[in-house]
Amino acid sequence: RSSYSCCYFVLPCCFFDFHGKYSRRQSKKTQYREYIDFVAQVGFVCGFHVEEDCLRIPSTKRVSLIGKNRTYPPTESTLIDKQITQFINNRRTCAGITCDGRVGFNHKDHCDGVCEEAGSELPEDETETAGTTWMPGFQPREKVEQIRNCASLPREFVDEVVLNVANLLLNAAPQKSCSNMQGGNMNSWNQGESLSLKEVAGHLNKETLKRLKSEYGGLQTLLKNNHQVFEGKEVFWVLVHIRDWRKEKPSSKTKPEVKRRLSAEAFKTRLCWFFIHHPDGCSLPSESCPYAHGTEELR
Repeated sequence: RSSYSCCYFVLPCCFFDFHGKYSRRQSKKTQYREYIDFVAQVGFVCGFHVEEDCLRIPSTKRVSLIGKNRTYPPTESTLIDKQITQFINNRRTCAGITCDGRVGFNHKDHCDGVCEEAGSELPEDETETAGTTWMPGFQPREKVEQIRNCASLPREFVDEVVLNVANLLLNAAPQKSCSNMQGGNMNSWNQGESLSLKEVAGHLNKETLKRLKSEYGGLQTLLKNNHQVFEGKEVFWVLVHIRDWRKEKPSSKTKPEVKRRLSAEAFKTRLCWFFIHHPDGCSLPSESCPYAHGTEELR
């Protein structure tokens, strides 16, 4: 409905109608095929010659629909727009439109059928806004989607939460002496205890939790983003614990020379969190740690 010169490409995926989830009407077709036909039907009602294509992509839902040419002249745009409005309203108010959605039917005949089935008269208050309103209550998304994966949170706030959670895990474990570390015995390095996300959240203040609640995934996403410090046990991070870099297995894949050179150039671009904050320091020696032990090692 943008303009007469509008063209479209759509790759149908989730089964939704104008008002909510799409309800099946034909048991002889698969749910996917029926939904593809419904989306094609929308295109025909809107006055397009709808073409179907199958994309070569790694997905089970790869049938696309393309509308490049109109079935009516520009002079009939006002009439077609009223029919589109009628179609949208009928889909919203009527639970059982029984059109078969066949590909290749005549646009005018099909629209007439829809209008006859659900009533040819538009409500008075909706007739006046047929050209400007999709449906009552329709709210488009903002032009710029707000990032809510904790990546846009202030660095100071993230660092504070990371430090609080790490100290909570470390203090939950019995204190171990680190006197043997200088002699090369790293068994005394304190990895802390594993706590559930619920337990961790219970030790954070209300303001912090309120701020994290507005982000997708909340506390779990923030901890996942800081994978240098934390890792999760079990599915969906039921338990959280501090990462021990001594247990990290080197990649078994042999990298091409170019990739090896690039990774070497990117080596030690960030400071080691454990070297700065952990009471026992980093569990790895400087030459083995992928992070810088001090600013003089930064690249």
